[in-house]
Parts: sequence; C-alpha cells; structure tokens
Amino acid sequence: MKTFKDYAKRNIRLADNRWEHILSRAEMAEQKERIRETLATPDKIKKSKHDTEVLLYYKLYDQTPVTKKYLLVAVKVENGEGFILTAFFTDKIKAGETLWEK
Repeated sequence: MKTFKDYAKRNIRLADNRWEHILSRAEMAEQKERIRETLATPDKIKKSKHDTEVLLYYKLYDQTPVTKKYLLVAVKVENGEGFILTAFFTDKIKAGETLWEK
C-alpha cells in the first residue's frame, strides 16, 4: 500500500488491488507520480454525482501516453482520510458540483 497527501494534507491510500485495477489500462503504467501530483496540486476537484463521498481530482497534462488529457483520480473520503478507487486519462471534466478550483 502507498500513501499520498492531497492538496488539503489528507492521507490518501492506494491499495495494491486498486493499483492493479488502474494498471488494467495500459496507458496508466508508469503514472504513479502523476497520480501523486494530481492529488497534491489538482486543477479542479468535483463531487461525484453518484456517491457524495467520492471526490474527482483532475489535472491537465499536455503530454500523456494518449495525447493531451486530464488525469482523473477518484477518491472515496471517509473520516478525514481517503482511498483511491481508480485513475485514468479523460478528455473532459464531468458535470457536477465543483468543490475546489486552481
């Protein structure tokens, strides 16, 4: 298990099984540092429309294995700490309530 700090200094855990899930997308290999960076210095954070305890951290990268994309890191937050559910590259930011913006 790996632990990161987000922009609000919360501990965010990345369990081994979640990392394996993330790696099911070939383009996510070698992206652990970008996951850390997205949590620590996001461009925008949205609240999930499907689960109010899930925060969606976004950071735009000009160059990724799949061209210019946002990295989305989905984090479930409980009791002041969080754990990563998934992470992947996406073209756009989802609709929903913005909680924080750079």
